[in-house]
Amino acid sequence: MIQRTFSVAYTEFSSNEELTESDRILIKMAWEAAEQAYAPYSRFFVGAALRLENGTIFTGNNQENSAYPSGLCAERVAIFAASSQFPGIAIETIAVVAKTEVFSLEHPVTPCGGCRQVMAEYENLSGKPIRTILQGSNSITWIVEGVNNFLPLMFEGNQLKK
Repeated sequence: MIQRTFSVAYTEFSSNEELTESDRILIKMAWEAAEQAYAPYSRFFVGAALRLENGTIFTGNNQENSAYPSGLCAERVAIFAASSQFPGIAIETIAVVAKTEVFSLEHPVTPCGGCRQVMAEYENLSGKPIRTILQGSNSITWIVEGVNNFLPLMFEGNQLKK
């Protein structure tokens, strides 16, 4: 038997002042998107802002629905909007923020499994890692280089080929 352990590599920052100006812009845009989220059921507001390799920025926010599977996460809203307008252009960085009045968020919130898999698909498509910035309501920020740090042993489309 072989036992393997996976770990997540990320850098933690305690304030926005430690971040680059371009990262602060994405985070600000993600917070603005979170303010517009449609989350009447969970009261959990998520915003995302991504920058494509060509410099174009897209935002997204979570969109809930009373038929829960019909909603969509902020990350996927932003990614799909970007891909629909600029297909084939690599995602350079995505910032994801979350807030709620229902409970305390001590740490940044990470993308759900579905969003991680979508991010992996676009990362594999471009052949370039997606840099992910995560921030919670207390300004603690994590920066993760590449989806493989979120999703070890990720499923890839080439596994479907014969």
